[in-house]
Amino acid sequence: MSKVCEITGKSFQVGNNVSHSKRRTKRRFNPNLFNKKFYLPEEDRWVSLKVSASGLRLINKVGVKAALESAKKNGFISKY
Repeated sequence: MSKVCEITGKSFQVGNNVSHSKRRTKRRFNPNLFNKKFYLPEEDRWVSLKVSASGLRLINKVGVKAALESAKKNGFISKY
């Protein structure tokens, strides 16, 4: 699976490792992702999502249903 948050759409960023002699080599900054299950009481089912830490805070703030609708509208997920 790709390293992309299904709620916020966050993916990796590219940067440089900088050594003591200032040589630069490419590296990736991966998002802080978790595999979590969320319960949807409206549909009486569990949903498994790959979410970042900021995605978890968004779900806690607005709720699972609203976060899923927002992610679907923004094109981050299509299966829910």
